[in-house]
Amino acid sequence: MSAIPASAAATRPATTDSRTLPSTVAAQLRQMITEGKLAPGTRLNERELCDLLGVSRTPLREAFRLLAAQGLVHIQPNRGAQVIAMSEQDIRESFEVIGALEALAGKAACERATDAEIAEIRALTFEMMASHARQDLPAYYKANSGIHNLLKQASHNALLGQLYDTLNLRIQNLRFHSNENREKWDQAMREHIDMVEALTARDGVRLAAIMHAHLQRKCTAAIAAMHAQAALATGTN
Repeated sequence: MSAIPASAAATRPATTDSRTLPSTVAAQLRQMITEGKLAPGTRLNERELCDLLGVSRTPLREAFRLLAAQGLVHIQPNRGAQVIAMSEQDIRESFEVIGALEALAGKAACERATDAEIAEIRALTFEMMASHARQDLPAYYKANSGIHNLLKQASHNALLGQLYDTLNLRIQNLRFHSNENREKWDQAMREHIDMVEALTARDGVRLAAIMHAHLQRKCTAAIAAMHAQAALATGTN
């Protein structure tokens, strides 16, 4: 069983309504999964997590059920919960679909976004550039996620947004760690600059193509990282 590092602790939940506490705990666990503090395949030790997050087992178990419904953990009878490890086929299929959704969202945003929405995306892109310059990956990823969410909202297509949110939860960890390679991170930053330029010009065809290629490169990076980890674990080159 994988131990949960003490450094993985998120801020302990403030006193909150018992009905919202499981959602708060689920959000903390989701962030830990995204950042790799709870790696794929990790068994979730209830005692350690209760101590880490300052909660009892009842809201923790409810949080596990919420994450299971989102496809992030698997709950086995009498064996507890485990962070899901995606197969290569799972990764390819997920990125193929979300790449198509993001391309569609980008094209629709060019047609339907308000000037204020575009200005907000531009401002967040500048924040992301500053985080990239500082090599602050968590801050960069927060801005990055915000940009993709704003583009989704600017598409003004509620069904697209629902499908995107459901699938995107499954690959947050992969998207986060795809930027740990500096060369790939630099390329991703350049692509985001191209995205906001295409959006400002309301060039839907260009933005759709950029976003589709951007997600395909994320997929390639995620699969390469998975193979590298597997080789490291087995001691092969």
